[in-house]
Amino acid sequence: MPLRSNAADTYERVLAAGAVVLLAAVLTALLRGRAHWDAVPAVVWLHLGTILVALVLTPVMLLRPRGDRSHRRLGWVWCAAMFLTAAISFAIRDISHGGFSVIHLLSVFTLVNVPLIVWAARTHNLRAHRRAVRGMTTGALLVAGFFTFPFGRMLGRWLFG
Repeated sequence: MPLRSNAADTYERVLAAGAVVLLAAVLTALLRGRAHWDAVPAVVWLHLGTILVALVLTPVMLLRPRGDRSHRRLGWVWCAAMFLTAAISFAIRDISHGGFSVIHLLSVFTLVNVPLIVWAARTHNLRAHRRAVRGMTTGALLVAGFFTFPFGRMLGRWLFG
């Protein structure tokens, strides 16, 4: 069944708004925590850098016209940012528990799904592409992102502390 519209629907507008809210929260936390920046390992800064790229691009990709050269180029950047964010996360361990956290399951999800997103787009399976992008944005970007704030995690301490 073909897509009814290539334009952003209500759910995609909500996802775009969620990305903007999360981006604002991360930037605010970073500014509030600037006194502690020197204690942050380089791998965490790399992780934050790639996620900031994905957060900035998410509303752009969800709300702008799709299918043109610009969408494809920005899509490659978004996919690379998401893939790198997930890959880098395995070098970041929960110090209090000495290992991986539940959020790392979303990293596995991302590493598997980024190639599927690209494949669906390249084979013009727009329904699968759209569904996969929505799932990745919901789970690996927004859910994982919002769970970086509670439970005494760094961004949460900086934002709320």
